[in-house]
Amino acid sequence: MKIALDVMGGDHAPQNPIGGVKLALETLPQVEKIFLVGMPDVIERELKAQGVSSPKLEIIPASQIVDMSDSGLDAVRKKKDSSISRAVDLVKEGKADAVVSAGHTGAAVTASLIKLRTLPHIERPAIVAIMPSLTKNWLLIDAGANPDSEPQHLVQNAIMGTAFARHVLGRSEPVVGLMSNGTEEEKGNALCKETGKLLRHTKGLNFRGNVEGHDIWEDPPDVVVCDGFTGNIILKTAEALAHAMFAMIKREIMAGTVTKIGAMLAKPAFKRVHQQTSADEAGGMPLLGLNGITIIAHGGASPYAMKNAIRQACESIKHQINPHIEAAATQHSILNHAHA
Repeated sequence: MKIALDVMGGDHAPQNPIGGVKLALETLPQVEKIFLVGMPDVIERELKAQGVSSPKLEIIPASQIVDMSDSGLDAVRKKKDSSISRAVDLVKEGKADAVVSAGHTGAAVTASLIKLRTLPHIERPAIVAIMPSLTKNWLLIDAGANPDSEPQHLVQNAIMGTAFARHVLGRSEPVVGLMSNGTEEEKGNALCKETGKLLRHTKGLNFRGNVEGHDIWEDPPDVVVCDGFTGNIILKTAEALAHAMFAMIKREIMAGTVTKIGAMLAKPAFKRVHQQTSADEAGGMPLLGLNGITIIAHGGASPYAMKNAIRQACESIKHQINPHIEAAATQHSILNHAHA
């Protein structure tokens, strides 16, 4: 498996991407090659500083860096030699199997969309995030690729999410829910109401109906569909809440001797819950619907998270998710055109 890594992307670049590479080389034997895309002198200096050396590594020069103030489109059009553009080029040219970036999400989405193009019957790509709950993991789609979406895009998100749940999570009959502010059909904004109508009449989807805030943490469907604006708020709020809750628990535990003793006894349980709720464990989120594999990591991703983003890329390659999505989208198109 060959991975193109945007070394210049992220809040802590190049340190954390290179730190992730170091961990990946130690723990992911399936990785045959990692292309380190960015400024060669900066990359070489960081490799030396961290003591990283391997014949599996190859530096690909890129002279520009995408700033957070750049729009996604400008980042691609005006910075053609940026690290994210060059990394996506490697996938487009077939030299790499996947690209991983913790940089500007808009730039990664736009570069991937323009250079890789969407799969048949998919109009826009969507980010899928694997989320925890009391009962099982579930998928949030779209987690931030498209802030403004049309109802048909959300139906396509449901199709892609269902294929991912079936072939990656192993759910035989994935259930789909539509994120709204109430379970009744008449609840929600105009986008929710129109999407709900389409989903109820889309053959081949196991649509449960609307879901609301408490459902997704207590008894979620396998796939929760929403626009990228809503999904990104859910994702970031959940991550921040989990972080805040652990900080509050730690503060209260450290307040007294008895609670400190209790915490020592409960440490394995705390560790398991932390692993279930930490964004670092997933590392990155696949951008579905493209003729190639792009993994979006968090801007503040730690070296451990970057290693897991590389692992996520390897899993996407292994599961061959794109052919499964293409087959599912084609089947839905045939079924629903025949029904119409």
